[in-house]
Amino acid sequence: MTQTAVALEKDAKEAICEALNQCVAETKVTTMLAQNFHWNVKGMAFGPLHELFQTIYEDHFVAEDDLAERVRALQGHAEGTLAGMLDRSKVTEHDGHATDKEMIAKLMEAEETLALTLAGSGELAAKHGDTLTEDLCIERGRLHEKFAWMLRAHLG
Repeated sequence: MTQTAVALEKDAKEAICEALNQCVAETKVTTMLAQNFHWNVKGMAFGPLHELFQTIYEDHFVAEDDLAERVRALQGHAEGTLAGMLDRSKVTEHDGHATDKEMIAKLMEAEETLALTLAGSGELAAKHGDTLTEDLCIERGRLHEKFAWMLRAHLG
């Protein structure tokens, strides 16, 4: 049975908000990875990678907001501190001192992690009948899988 945010039980809302905050955290860290690599990439593939990394971080910046606003629609508290996001995230930071291939591999891994986290969050939302959150997670997960594929293609 489909439910709106208002109709969900308190425990369901809390669990979904927790899962969404995990998504926000991992999206934020992945955004920063892409932006860091955008700033620091060099080598023969500079142009296309500089552009791809920018496409990724710009997409993710908007996604952070969409996910956090869904937390608020569910009457949850959106994690808003970098420290809190870093503590929560399965994606880790990188200092940007890396070859282009290392950057690609790190960002690809982050995208894959994020796609899995979103898939799990979508499944949790579906279990509770929250189709709006499920839809958001499916769409975002699809985009992260696409970014992972695009990055993987650079590695051959």
